[in-house]
Amino acid sequence: MAYPKSLSSLRSFYPKRHIQIMKIISETNFPLKLIKRGKVRDIYEFGEDKLLIIATDRISAFDVVLPSLIPHKGQVLTGLSVFWFKKTKKIIENHLITADFNKFPEELKKYTELKGRTMLVKRTQPIPVECIVRGYLSGSAWSAYQAQKLISGIKLSPDLRESAKLPEPIFTPTTKAITGHDQELTESEIKNLVGKNLAEKLKSISLKIYLFASKLAEKRGIIIADTKFEFGLFRKKLILIDELLTPDSSRFWSKSEYRPGKTQKSFDKQFVRDYLMKINWNKTSPAPQLPEEIIKKT
Repeated sequence: MAYPKSLSSLRSFYPKRHIQIMKIISETNFPLKLIKRGKVRDIYEFGEDKLLIIATDRISAFDVVLPSLIPHKGQVLTGLSVFWFKKTKKIIENHLITADFNKFPEELKKYTELKGRTMLVKRTQPIPVECIVRGYLSGSAWSAYQAQKLISGIKLSPDLRESAKLPEPIFTPTTKAITGHDQELTESEIKNLVGKNLAEKLKSISLKIYLFASKLAEKRGIIIADTKFEFGLFRKKLILIDELLTPDSSRFWSKSEYRPGKTQKSFDKQFVRDYLMKINWNKTSPAPQLPEEIIKKT
């Protein structure tokens, strides 16, 4: 597929039916109670038991929000999350009520900028853990493996190469830091944090979702190297929340181009991370502006 050669050519590239939702959004300011302005999403309270989650076009890397925006990113994240929430409902329920703008409450329909990038969801009590599943050895896991052959306390075979497929997927949870970097959790540490029963349930469900999604994606030529899930309690019941299997939360590779022993071409944020590492950014705020060429390729 040929992509736009400049940001100004987006109008001719995308079908006319998409033009009205191509507004680039850095942040939102609606007359609702703002619960959180995250790295990418603005979250508002809507009634007593619902939230409005709006995916902006912000992008972060190494837990720092970059000053540059990526056109259409919010719609991509929302569309993929909705797709996977629907596909995984048989494994576990999720927080999605609707992402269809036409089904939003009447008082929201005057805000057309919500279209395509917004989910109306159930409000939950979030579990303070990022549930990461890795099927391949890449990114920070590859760095940790090179240093000590351990990832989240899991000892791996000493002869693995970069991007190698693991004998079986591994569960490598981290803390969910409000600011700064998340920290790895071992199996015993996550049990101490949330309790043995909940920790085991988080691991089991995370692995089930990963295996299901990986099988479906591989049929379409995509490898899901690793991904992150988040969970919450809704009326004391564990459900899936946040985003799901997007380029912000997952590492996607082309199955046909996959070659172990080197860094893979990624259909996700790794492209941006690679650029930032190439210019030797120190991974602390303020982050540098991305050149237009990097924005276009992203």
